[in-house]
Amino acid sequence: MGKKKLSRFEENLTFNHLFQRSFEQLQDGFHLKGRWHSNFFGNNNPIVLELGCGKGEYTTGLAERYPGKNFIGIDVKGARIWAGCKKVKEEKLKNVAFIRTRIELIEHFFGPGEVKEIWLTFSDPQPRKSRQKKRLSSPQFLKRYSNFLAGDNLIHLKTDNRPLLDYTLEVIRQHGHTLEALSYDVYGQGAPDEVTEIQTFYEQMWREEGRTIHYLSFRMNMT
Repeated sequence: MGKKKLSRFEENLTFNHLFQRSFEQLQDGFHLKGRWHSNFFGNNNPIVLELGCGKGEYTTGLAERYPGKNFIGIDVKGARIWAGCKKVKEEKLKNVAFIRTRIELIEHFFGPGEVKEIWLTFSDPQPRKSRQKKRLSSPQFLKRYSNFLAGDNLIHLKTDNRPLLDYTLEVIRQHGHTLEALSYDVYGQGAPDEVTEIQTFYEQMWREEGRTIHYLSFRMNMT
């Protein structure tokens, strides 16, 4: 492991807005589950998650754009999440936190109805059919989210992978969720401002390569 990555892991330990938990550690419970509003953010503003947040460009970008909401970025890669944590510290953003963990463990971190929105930004499309249960918009993951999403929820998907978009549309149709917005080309057809005005590092590269960026949002049927 390189010295740069090691130094980032060490600095991660100093951020009071980063929580790192393994499966074993979560067996005794997570102290902020059901208490994020009162014990961390100190307000009752809506909580929004970015799953697979990478360097946290969307988490921090949305936090700057919407100071009346609270944002939590979640990723398993410590060297990547360091970048978002660093920005939060330098810019003194009070409405941001990060969690370093596997998305499969997300239910351990939030109580019923505690989360209002979820962003899936350029998630791994898991292209093989045998791995479709690993897609973050799969029924298996949506069931996990239902344990902590509010009834009036909203889920966003932004991706450069058309098969993942089509797969998610089919999941929405089959399970009676409500499609709110759809754009097959956000820079050509248009999309909500936060979809086009916030770009990840990799998105900028993909646009230079000529890739088309897709977006949809939907409300999950909780019944």
